[in-house]
Amino acid sequence: MDLKRDKRQNIQKKLDFSSGQTGEARQAGREETESRQAMHESESPANAIRLMEEVCERGNLLEALRRVKGNKGSAGIDGMTVGQLSGYLKEHWLTIREQLLNGTYKPQPVRRVEIEKPDGGGMRKLGIPTTLDRFLQQAVMQVLQRRWDPTFSDHSYGFRPGRSAHQAVTQAQLYLAEGYGWVIDLDLEKFFGIAKRVEDKRLLKLIRAFLNAGVMENGLVSPSVEGTPQGGPLSPLLSNLVLDELDQELERRGHRYVRYADDCNIYVRSERAGQRVMKSITRFITQKLKLKVNEAKSAVAQPQERKFLGFSFTAGPEVKRVIAPKALDRFKRRVREITRRAKGVSIETTIEELAPYMRGWRSYFGFCETPTVLLYLTRWVRLRLRAALWRQWKTPRRRRAALLKLGVSPRLARNTASSGRGPWPLARTKALTVGLSNAYFKSLGLPTLVDECSVTVSNRRVRTRTHGGVAGVGG
Repeated sequence: MDLKRDKRQNIQKKLDFSSGQTGEARQAGREETESRQAMHESESPANAIRLMEEVCERGNLLEALRRVKGNKGSAGIDGMTVGQLSGYLKEHWLTIREQLLNGTYKPQPVRRVEIEKPDGGGMRKLGIPTTLDRFLQQAVMQVLQRRWDPTFSDHSYGFRPGRSAHQAVTQAQLYLAEGYGWVIDLDLEKFFGIAKRVEDKRLLKLIRAFLNAGVMENGLVSPSVEGTPQGGPLSPLLSNLVLDELDQELERRGHRYVRYADDCNIYVRSERAGQRVMKSITRFITQKLKLKVNEAKSAVAQPQERKFLGFSFTAGPEVKRVIAPKALDRFKRRVREITRRAKGVSIETTIEELAPYMRGWRSYFGFCETPTVLLYLTRWVRLRLRAALWRQWKTPRRRRAALLKLGVSPRLARNTASSGRGPWPLARTKALTVGLSNAYFKSLGLPTLVDECSVTVSNRRVRTRTHGGVAGVGG
């Protein structure tokens, strides 16, 4: 443990927290500082830590290429796709390698894109590096991660090998089960604006070049004032390095906490203790780390009132993981978007779009301990599809013919087709649940969010209970 602490302290000594100046003044100050350091360093090529050679090592590059191809992603400002990267490297790698080793490589500006935040709280700005720069960032990240990750806190779970959001949620659940029933929920802002120092000056220069590459927006390139744009492979590692000092302080104080990137939850036994810790930790973050706490999104509360990585927790002696209401709302909003478009396309096309989203959602939120919620949502999706098909059929004659083709009895098909009720109420009727059965949707490739056979809930309870606005859901 002492060895790990020493390594962490050595890395922290290399951090540059000089955020007082920006733009050219800050850059000039950094260069002056490095020039002074270079004058006093007796570092020779023989004993220097040659990280750049490690970055350019063949095995590291092949792994970086595999990762970038696997992640896919959009093209940067040059329009080069992931599929074109291999051919480009075959033709230009020797020149790029020489530039990397002699410290003259210059990244291109990132492409600015905006995406809506999951909770609807405005837009999040992302900077998309070119495919080549993503590849080089990935190669740098792999080398630095091998050196730095073993020194990071055991309480840090975000973007680290062998660690996951599910592990972070489980640890939070354990703290609650131990009686730490109040949470200081911290949301940190703008922690990408801090440059990092590494032993190899060429690599430091390259990282600084990525930090200062600039942003292209509407055809114009403007300076990058907030460091590594979110969207590049280096961003998560650099954020973990910056916030490791926060981890050290929380460990020193003996707090029970979990951090996943900029989401940090500290667990205490009382509201009074929570308010005291919130005040002191906020002061440490703002004064010592020179970071900003998002006060609008931070709070001291009981965990049932907060969300952590898409999950919340039940109250009472048995603490269970549940899906946070906002995550449920996002799921339903996305399904509505897809099924609304079903009016003009085939049901097969709609399910082709819906299926990967549902599988991805299930792989993450299937971790909850309330499978009946997943069962309700699966049945709600089928209701949406039945209503969409009913709209597609349009006229009573076409609706009756479609029901007959699906095996519904003539009398039931005729009565249902002539009904004046709307698509959503009719989606629950016997005619549609028989004709558009669960097996029918399964045959088209629609996945479920849970194994329905494993959920021991009676048909009566399924049809009468209400969850998150889904009432009386049938099959």
